[in-house]
Amino acid sequence: MTRREMREHCFKMLFGTGFYPAEEAAEQAERYFESPEEEDTAEDGSTVLIHQVDMKESQREFLTARVRDMAEKIPELDERLNAVAQGWKTRRMGKVELTILRQALYEMTYDSEVPEKVAINEAVDLAKKYGGKDSSAFINGILAKLVTAE
Repeated sequence: MTRREMREHCFKMLFGTGFYPAEEAAEQAERYFESPEEEDTAEDGSTVLIHQVDMKESQREFLTARVRDMAEKIPELDERLNAVAQGWKTRRMGKVELTILRQALYEMTYDSEVPEKVAINEAVDLAKKYGGKDSSAFINGILAKLVTAE
């Protein structure tokens, strides 16, 4: 599984846990792996697999631990996001955009294997796929402010 695929699974897991109280987040993250395969129809009429969690146990453990760590750091991540997001405090942001920002900031701060530029690019790509039409520009702007603020 590629790092991009792992990142996308991580995003989906973190997004899903955001709808539950903190004490239920770990259980909800585990349930992610029980989700059935899901397909969708692309614009050209072809069938596209949009969700499949067929992965090694070590990958599941990595993702679960990473999401758990991210969830524990949400107050700190949100504080940093609020410091640079003028007029857009985290409580007003869409859940997709907020989840992408949290994940990217986590990678920029705590994952020495991911260069800042890669974290930003991957976040923008996730926003293009899962966010609204202006999401990628919004995400890019916030993350660029975080890089220059440091």
